[in-house]
Amino acid sequence: MKTELDLALSRVMDGLVAPGGMMALTSRRQFDRDLPMIAAAPPSLAHYFGYFCQMHGDKEFLVDAGVRLTFAQTYAAARTLAGGLVAGHGVERGTRVAIAARNSANWVVAYMAVLMAGGVAVLLNGWSSGAELAHGVDLVGCRLVLADRQRAERLAGQSHGAHVLVIEHDCAPAQGLAALLANGGDATVALPDLTGDDLATVLFTSGSTGASKGAYSDHRGVVQGTFNYVAQTVTVLGIMTERGEAPAADSQPCALVNVPLFHVTGEVPVLLQSFAIARKLVIMAKWDARMAMDLIARERVTYFVGVPLMSFEIATHPDRDRYDLSTCVTFAAGGAPRPVDHVDRIRRELPHAYPILGYGLTETNGVGCGNFNENYLAKPGSTGTASRPLVDLAILDDDGQPLANGMIGEVSIRSVCNFLGYWDNPEATRAAIMPDGYFRTGDLGYVDDDGYLFIVDRKKDIIIRGGENISCIEVESAIYAHPGIAEASVFGLPHELYGEIPAAVYLAKPGVALDAEALRAFLAEHIAPFKIPAQFWHVTEPLPRLGTEKVDKRALREKYQREWAETVK
Repeated sequence: MKTELDLALSRVMDGLVAPGGMMALTSRRQFDRDLPMIAAAPPSLAHYFGYFCQMHGDKEFLVDAGVRLTFAQTYAAARTLAGGLVAGHGVERGTRVAIAARNSANWVVAYMAVLMAGGVAVLLNGWSSGAELAHGVDLVGCRLVLADRQRAERLAGQSHGAHVLVIEHDCAPAQGLAALLANGGDATVALPDLTGDDLATVLFTSGSTGASKGAYSDHRGVVQGTFNYVAQTVTVLGIMTERGEAPAADSQPCALVNVPLFHVTGEVPVLLQSFAIARKLVIMAKWDARMAMDLIARERVTYFVGVPLMSFEIATHPDRDRYDLSTCVTFAAGGAPRPVDHVDRIRRELPHAYPILGYGLTETNGVGCGNFNENYLAKPGSTGTASRPLVDLAILDDDGQPLANGMIGEVSIRSVCNFLGYWDNPEATRAAIMPDGYFRTGDLGYVDDDGYLFIVDRKKDIIIRGGENISCIEVESAIYAHPGIAEASVFGLPHELYGEIPAAVYLAKPGVALDAEALRAFLAEHIAPFKIPAQFWHVTEPLPRLGTEKVDKRALREKYQREWAETVK
């Protein structure tokens, strides 16, 4: 049965998308059908930045250690740097420019500058190894890499075809991004007039085939995805206003940013949405629960977002009562499932606030489902209902046919927000995007009679560790690169904080002595630290096989998950 909140959400959204409403719809013809679009959305991210930074000009936007920038200051810095990229570095429409850096105000300004210059912002995973960073650079043919010193050092000595410009953090953009202006250019340089059809971003996703894939999107998809989030936020604000719970008109929303900006959650619902809703962003370079609580209290943070373990750490922190967290009324999570028992615990320990959960993917520009407030408390195992007004959610069988409510199939999403494909990988693109436009997520789930999605398993061989996707096949390939390995299998183990952690079972070649520490040290030279198995089991007999001669991973996972459960009791 629909809840009171469900009915209110539908009613307010219906008003927003009606003709003449703030989020009135138009359509775009794709996949031989008309997909809904939000008519008021600007055509490109460059137009989006310009419009909202002018609208909110003097309001504070970025807070990063000692750096504080208003919307107007942020835009002015990005506009100057975009001129430097065009005049000094030859960036033009479609030039791929990678960003390899930790979260900072200068990351945001660099991202804006690349897009305003007409470039395609290629968001490299800041935790990747040098070899992984170089792979991403070459995969999409980047001409430039904007890298902070730590990532530039990782790239040093790696073979790739891009020119690296070193950027700095914890300082004003004019200083930290000076390399972008080293060859000339300023705010007077003409910039291209972009359209929705121009390419905007490439984000990387771990796939079941091993190496990461570059999911590319045009400006239309990213802007529409952002506006879909704005529509959700405006709907919730409308309901709060009806209930007399809306914040004061002169108060500014403020989010504490802990998720990486190179992830779709950090990029779209957090960063990009903030331009439209005049939200201040307080950026944390590295997660620390005590520092997070201090920032919430000092900056009057209203919205916390992170992977599930972060809000749980705050709710259960022994020093929580030392900090005034009363302004933060929403603790959002994305990137991984939140254990059901965490939901009640967060609500109990932080009674002034609600936990909420979002479900989206890199390939959908973060758009998918959302579960809010009392609805989330009522159905904590659900990722919520499809996010209106743009998402078309379906559960499909292997033949692409829709399944009835309650039946388990592959979760599939269709919208104008979806990515266009995987860079230089038409086979993977065809496997992921159906002729009718549905993106097949690789997640298995069902929708109940109230329209709530429940994820039950994954078709893809993926581990989600604290919001980071880890391809089992990629880690297995790295293990097999060791000359002493005969067989190996990688799978996930349940973990209270991270959701899952990677583990491995391996068989060494005859006569080879290979302990877990030596193997871990070997892997550290080839893959990012978060991908290295937290637990190794060294066996002396061949791994069990199925009739197809494939390793019986399910049997291994079940066996070692039981062993793991006994050791962590």
